[in-house]
Amino acid sequence: MKSQYLHSGIRIEDYERYVGAETVERILDKSRPFQDRYVANVNSTYYGGGVAELLGPLVLLMNGLGIRTEWRVIQGNPDFFSITKKMHNALQGGEINLSDRKKQIYEDVIRENSLRNYLEHDMVIIHDPQPLPMIEHYRKRGPWVWRCHVDLSCPHKELWHYFVPFIEKYDAVILSIKEYMQNLKTPTLFFLPAIDPFSTKNRELDDQEIDERLEHYGIPDDLPLVVQISRFDYWKDPQGVIDAFKIARREVDCTLVLLGNVATDDPEGTQVYESLLDCQEERIIILSRQDTALVNALQARAAVVLQKSIREGFGLTVSEAMWKGTPVIGGNVGGIRYQIEDGVNGFLVSTVEQAAERIVTLLKDENLRREMGEKGREKVRQNFLLSRYLEQYIDLFNSFETIYRLNYHP
Repeated sequence: MKSQYLHSGIRIEDYERYVGAETVERILDKSRPFQDRYVANVNSTYYGGGVAELLGPLVLLMNGLGIRTEWRVIQGNPDFFSITKKMHNALQGGEINLSDRKKQIYEDVIRENSLRNYLEHDMVIIHDPQPLPMIEHYRKRGPWVWRCHVDLSCPHKELWHYFVPFIEKYDAVILSIKEYMQNLKTPTLFFLPAIDPFSTKNRELDDQEIDERLEHYGIPDDLPLVVQISRFDYWKDPQGVIDAFKIARREVDCTLVLLGNVATDDPEGTQVYESLLDCQEERIIILSRQDTALVNALQARAAVVLQKSIREGFGLTVSEAMWKGTPVIGGNVGGIRYQIEDGVNGFLVSTVEQAAERIVTLLKDENLRREMGEKGREKVRQNFLLSRYLEQYIDLFNSFETIYRLNYHP
């Protein structure tokens, strides 16, 4: 049976070349009971960061299966997003002065968004802390799920205690990995994120297309490229990447490209970007661009990709680069450890010095780069394609079916 609701674009059937016909048919069979059900996703930005990267293709795939899925984005003033950025940092172990004023602004903006958005759906999925309290302002017609994408291994205690009463109103919580689990009354599930292999960012480019993108931005590839692509965020440790590169090039000539963007819900991004500009030189290129074809070109042409995060919920850029057969050096944190098997399909590092050493090792050994790249792509094919992520959500919908029928539609 073919999906009938999406007549153009990518459908689940297109994944057959990567995951096989049996997997595709299984997903189609599981999705049939949910055709014409209404699902809403709510987050805080349409672009910038992994949440938007996931929601874009996921919403389209669900609609292609006949699951009527929407994507809403909350609005907020600069004060609100400054506060939610501090909350985001504090959930990952940072500090926050959680004043009554901050909580009031946060809750008032969410109340306003709740008045703007009718969420009378069969299922509502709220993403991350920004829209978390919305559940307080609706009479539920079906299950509500809180999907938290950030690293919760050591959240700020006061902030976490403030969030718990909101979280425990949800019917389920989804985290990326088990290390982020907290003591909650709400049932907790674990969904590793995934990539869309058909997107502009991840489709296969030929050499001419790669050359065109690099030339357009004046990026030389006469020397091996060392690349990190991520939001401009201190947790991604861009300064540590620059420092590691400077050590590595004492032994191997190479060029560093730091490419990032500034998400609309991240007021610190511009500050981080500007703090790095003094490090620019002929062989250290720092760009803030929203160009997914450039991301693809850099990940495909790079000799080495880094994701030297200090905290990382998952790190989709790791899977993106691995999918292109490029070896990745990642911070030994969070979800990166679920993607990189140290010494097998990439390297895990904890210090600037380790990162520099691994850059040199890979740049000096083309065969090792090729071997790790091949293993990395296969790891992504088996574990981190969006078809698997989609199936997990459909399984969740199915697990709620009895509750849905008995409690919400008697």
